[in-house]
Amino acid sequence: MQHPDDLDGSRPAHAATAVRRLARRIEQRGIERVPANDRHHLNVFDNFTLWLSANLVVSTVALGALARPVFHLSFWAGTTSMVIFTTLGTIPVAFFATLGPRLGLRQMTISRFSFGWTGAKIMALFNILSCVGWSAVGVLIAAQILTRLSHGGIPISGGVLLIAALTTIVSVYGYRYVHLYERYAWLPMAAIFLLLALTRLPEMRLFSHTPLPAGTAADWISYGGVVFGAAIGWSSYASDYTVNQPEATPRRRIFWLTFAGISLPCVLLEVLGMGLTTLSQGHRAASTGGGALVAQAFQPLGLLGSILLVLLALSMVANNIPNDYSLGLSMQVLGQRFRETPRAVWTFLGAVGYVTIALLAAHHFDILLENFLFLMAYWLGPWCIILLLDHFRIRSGTYEADHWNTRSALPRGWAAMAAMGSGFVGVYLGAAQALFTGPLALWLNPPQGVDVGFELGALLAGLTYLMLRPLEKRIAGR
Repeated sequence: MQHPDDLDGSRPAHAATAVRRLARRIEQRGIERVPANDRHHLNVFDNFTLWLSANLVVSTVALGALARPVFHLSFWAGTTSMVIFTTLGTIPVAFFATLGPRLGLRQMTISRFSFGWTGAKIMALFNILSCVGWSAVGVLIAAQILTRLSHGGIPISGGVLLIAALTTIVSVYGYRYVHLYERYAWLPMAAIFLLLALTRLPEMRLFSHTPLPAGTAADWISYGGVVFGAAIGWSSYASDYTVNQPEATPRRRIFWLTFAGISLPCVLLEVLGMGLTTLSQGHRAASTGGGALVAQAFQPLGLLGSILLVLLALSMVANNIPNDYSLGLSMQVLGQRFRETPRAVWTFLGAVGYVTIALLAAHHFDILLENFLFLMAYWLGPWCIILLLDHFRIRSGTYEADHWNTRSALPRGWAAMAAMGSGFVGVYLGAAQALFTGPLALWLNPPQGVDVGFELGALLAGLTYLMLRPLEKRIAGR
């Protein structure tokens, strides 16, 4: 029997109204500058919980699991590398986060003040690739857990699609919902990881001699590059999540809350991941991926362990949300035509892109994780040092923020791009990858090499920028 409301079409009308209401909740602003009187995000503690939730996830454990099997590091060598290089990678993120309330601009838009109109587009393309790659790594780790837990009942492709769908729902709606989700997502994850650490700690052989070849200083530095890449990977997003905070928000509080939100979960979970590889069968599980390692560690907990593993798989949503959201913003930096397409559309299309890559790379996880993290350090090191030198040495912290979209008022950008080119030369000389080892890296530690690509890249980029930017200003007048 037909419902009376259907006779006049009121029920479809109600449904259409509900859809419109949901659509209106999607953030409409893209990379446009947020006016000072329209910044209503008052919860400064969100600077901590956003990054805490994003890093308190399985992929961070997987990163720590590389220390022993891949780089042959002892407990103390691995831990010191984690602490030092995580700190170095987190400092730029924490500083850039303070620029959001000050300028009301997104992170890749701020890069226009150093790289100019065209150079910023090139950097945005790098960032888009980064967002896609990080998301692919995240969904693969979660899918590994679900596949192992279901004994193959949930294929890798099914797990990838599930995590991507949940991520996209939040990231499409935008800034407010990103912070709302991340504000609470860390709570169950902290409890689960604490339980895992307490139950498996007695079985870990953290200080025992490893049967693998002893780690060297070169291994310590090379692993530090991976850890550094994981931390600094957030730098190209940093101000995206503070632009709606009032200009008067204390910068020190933003800096230290952001710093703690990244460094604490990174170091703690990386140490946990290193410890899990010392368990019985832990080394073998680590070789098939971080998700498999965590699944193996929860196995003795039976049904409870299975339930907790499902929650841990879902935790990757918190990690991928910033990637997906910032991807949409970076797309708009590519030009006016890209700005005319709503940020939410680019966010959705980005999800399609990283799902495709994840499915293609599903059987090459370790190569994707290790090499991709190195890649992040390679371009972000020079990029960060250019922005930091520009802020402190060139412009002394002074910006004409209203000129963010005025091409004629921005730098030409050739000094920054030349510095990036110089940085990539440093990367070439110092890289030590499975497919390529630079001449300087090989000379420093024959025959394996030692990866000093990000150090050399940042050093050469910084020196080049300091020399060329003043010359660019004299010639171009801006």
